[in-house]
Amino acid sequence: MPNSKMTGVVLTGHGGPEVLEYREDLPVPKPGPNEVQVRVRAAAVNNTDINTRTAWYSKGDGEAGDASWTGKALEFPRIQGADVCGEITAVGPGADPARLGERVLIEPCLREVGGTVLETPWYFGSECDGGFAQFTCVASRHAYRISSDLTDTELASFPCSYSTAENMLTRASVSAGDTVLVTGASGGVGSAAVQLARARGATVAAVTSPSKADALRELGAARILSRDDDLLAKLGANSVDVVIDLVAGPKWPSLPEVMRPGGRYAVAGAIGGPIVSLDVRTLYLKDLSFFGCTVLEPEVFGNLVRRIERSEIKPLVAETHPLRDIATAQENFGKKGHTGKIILEVP
Repeated sequence: MPNSKMTGVVLTGHGGPEVLEYREDLPVPKPGPNEVQVRVRAAAVNNTDINTRTAWYSKGDGEAGDASWTGKALEFPRIQGADVCGEITAVGPGADPARLGERVLIEPCLREVGGTVLETPWYFGSECDGGFAQFTCVASRHAYRISSDLTDTELASFPCSYSTAENMLTRASVSAGDTVLVTGASGGVGSAAVQLARARGATVAAVTSPSKADALRELGAARILSRDDDLLAKLGANSVDVVIDLVAGPKWPSLPEVMRPGGRYAVAGAIGGPIVSLDVRTLYLKDLSFFGCTVLEPEVFGNLVRRIERSEIKPLVAETHPLRDIATAQENFGKKGHTGKIILEVP
């Protein structure tokens, strides 16, 4: 076991960057039943980190009591951080000691915590402590061994965004020959979805800003659309098999219109605004299928790890920052001027 104290960042409440506290005296967590302890080498910044901090998930009238991933009250202080690359440094009762020293990626959607199988999955770094610290603990089943020549920083770009994208494509049954429209395509999940859809043999149309068009083409997007474009005018009605949506917002009503009869729509974000207008007649007359995607399907993370090991997808690291500069990293993340992931290097 390591020394009893570690460095990390704790979230002390809901609010601005001032509620993120960098500390060097945090207790090192000890693994419980069926758990492993992971020495964190790198962890990425996500929308979820900021949404949780600002109580964006709360649907109440100014109350933040339900402002967590599961809709339950968050417990403070909390160590956030869902994207983790590291190595196993200790095991708890019931976990295999042979795993010591393994390099791992942590699955962020947790179905087991402290030896208890959860009825409602938790999100790593939300309902329990995550990876913005030198050490963290997680059920052994959620620490996936990874064999790769990629750096810790590069590997930390994968878990949350890529598993979210892989889950959306899995739920929407994307396969070779499909035409897939990805909104918010330059972000972590969007850029992952472009790569993963191409890996399946789909044709991808990506919605992004003009300055990021070349980067999306390099990832495999066959067509680039501007965020300001009229999607219906540009694509035409009934032209898309699958929509992978991370934006929602005021342009959302055009999405069902561009979908072919029998089309599939998967959503895992609403950075453009969560309230949209739907003509239900379009939904049922075109036999569309809608998928809200939060909890990962059981096979998703393992499939993602294998894709990484086969080099079918590549990491996109936009910036790196030391952990103590988390406020700057989140500020840059919020500006949306990057393509890919912003990574925090853990001391």
